[in-house]
Amino acid sequence: MKHYTPEEKDFIQQHLHRSPAELMLQAGRYPHLHVAELVKQIQARQKAADKLPTWVSNPEAVFPVAVSVEQSSSEAAAAFKASLVTGRLLVDLTGGFGVDSFFFAKQFEQVVHVEQNKELSEVAAYNFKLLGADNVETQNTTAEEFLHTFNGKADVIYLDPARRGDRAEKVHLLQDCEPDVLQLLPLLLAKATTVLLKTSPMLDIDLALEQLNNVVQVWTVALHNECKEVLYLIDPSSEGIETQRHAVNLLPNGEIQTLSFTKLQEDQAPVTYADPQAYLYEPNSAILKAGAYRSVASQYGLQKLHPNSHLYTSDQLISDFPGRAFACQGVGRYNKKEIFARLPSRKANITVRNFPESVADIRKKTGIKEGGTDYLFFTTDMHQKPIVVYCRKPIPVAD
Repeated sequence: MKHYTPEEKDFIQQHLHRSPAELMLQAGRYPHLHVAELVKQIQARQKAADKLPTWVSNPEAVFPVAVSVEQSSSEAAAAFKASLVTGRLLVDLTGGFGVDSFFFAKQFEQVVHVEQNKELSEVAAYNFKLLGADNVETQNTTAEEFLHTFNGKADVIYLDPARRGDRAEKVHLLQDCEPDVLQLLPLLLAKATTVLLKTSPMLDIDLALEQLNNVVQVWTVALHNECKEVLYLIDPSSEGIETQRHAVNLLPNGEIQTLSFTKLQEDQAPVTYADPQAYLYEPNSAILKAGAYRSVASQYGLQKLHPNSHLYTSDQLISDFPGRAFACQGVGRYNKKEIFARLPSRKANITVRNFPESVADIRKKTGIKEGGTDYLFFTTDMHQKPIVVYCRKPIPVAD
């Protein structure tokens, strides 16, 4: 691992907010410094500024290549993940930059960070010591090699398999990840009491539950209304127990909003339908990914516009709704002349839900520009008719 001199560290700190491209053009001013290498550190810090404040705020911290930073958990997601499990020993089989291991170390007596990339393993080890995570042991090896030589039994094994194929394309099926989770599963369960698995948000939850078996809990985790990860807790002693599902929204103020349900509860949740009323609601991405379409209506006393539209409405404002709330201004047909009569600025934010055309198609056909304070929802109503719901800027609620 590269160790930086005081002058190199000073260069990084002084130029943290400069353009990397501009710095490279001015490299000739610093002939005694390896500017290209230092610019990589600056780029990584810039990418991690909001995501990893603990690391960025420490001038002594070392960052790996930018892609490793991009693929790592945010501190908010890692802290939530660590709150789900506790015990004596946790093994992080795909340790990477070490953000997850760092937060797991606050919950466990000992954490083993396993990483096959030598440089990344060294960077993580250095930063663990720097940040005071003295109960983390680093192992530079593959997940498979570690498991075959590990003679103990962990309370938890955590696994976040790489989701890029041989040609660097993104993959999401469990059997296509590295390591192959399905092939490795029997060994994982032999070496740990429970397994915590992180998967791509693109992976179908029902398919994963069918393939994994013995999943006791699933969390869909959204940050800034983007579903970042899906977590599965596997416990072989739980056979026959119905899986609990949790849609988790990590709010900017640090609060955690959770909607919990089972598949049976979702299927049986009572739902009524209505035309758009005074307020329109769009659930956050964690709820949509979890499939809590009926549960969110039932738990918050809302009515749906259509079984497949996943938009909700009410006469009274639900101030703690887990998503975005809008004040409805009216409902109309999908007709260019009618839309422009209601939209003199010809500018609006457009969302489609259960509608035969995409946002791009609608903008091309109507000429509506992006932006402004108007929000148009193109959807299908309870009468199976395509409609446009006219709304104003989101009302500050819990999102």
